Amino acid sequence: MRYFKMNGCGNDFVIIDARSRGALPLSQAQAAAIADRRTGVGCDQVIAVERSMRGDAFMRIWNANGGEVEACGNATRCVAWLLMEEGGAVSRRIETPAGMLYAERAGDNLITVDMGSPLLRWEEIPIAKAMDTARLDFEAGGLSAPGAVNMGNPHVVFFVNDVRAVPIETLGPKIEHDPLFPQKVNVGFAEVRSADEIRLRVWERGTGLTKACGTGACAAVVAAHRQGLTGRKVNVIVDGGSLEIEWRAGDDRVLMTGPIELENTGELPAV
Repeated sequence: MRYFKMNGCGNDFVIIDARSRGALPLSQAQAAAIADRRTGVGCDQVIAVERSMRGDAFMRIWNANGGEVEACGNATRCVAWLLMEEGGAVSRRIETPAGMLYAERAGDNLITVDMGSPLLRWEEIPIAKAMDTARLDFEAGGLSAPGAVNMGNPHVVFFVNDVRAVPIETLGPKIEHDPLFPQKVNVGFAEVRSADEIRLRVWERGTGLTKACGTGACAAVVAAHRQGLTGRKVNVIVDGGSLEIEWRAGDDRVLMTGPIELENTGELPAV
């Protein structure tokens, strides 16, 4: 089975082309073994590209712990690039568990993905009880009033003065597993530097601290704009680079533009 090792702003993936098989029956243990950086190929997420009846391909996603999840923005850009390179196209439609995503070329190794409209009601995040998602009645480690957004997966975003001063590896897992979030949650820590720039770090549900999180960058811009901290078009600086996020006012859709990199290819044993 052929795989592609790719990354988007340092958020890295093992992408397996399973279209000839129809589906890839990975168990949680198998996905975790592939993602293991010591004994496997090593990555933040394992991605399967499968056949789709509605789009150009169907994308499945396993986090590093082997748990299957609904969405990954940076992986979508990587898969879209592979499909475009394969057929010489300038756009592709990728079906995911969170819905259909449309991607197009924005330059050399640069891909834009329409991530759809953010879900903002408390039951859509989901949160265990009704509350204002623009500023949650929630506190952790001295931080409070995060915004909550679902970008195909659940996020909370705390706004901080200095993101480097936040003990993310201690605080992140506590928030991820808090009972307020019945499906667990991705946790963003955002330092707003101006109306059009955010410095962001994200503790990803089931993976940990990563160099980038595409859906997290989208969630951060939506949450920041709802709190009056930024405009709708923001450059989001992550540990591995930067992403341009635009939450369009006209149609409510969130566009994410960023780079991709093909690191290497290889073969996996059959599963």
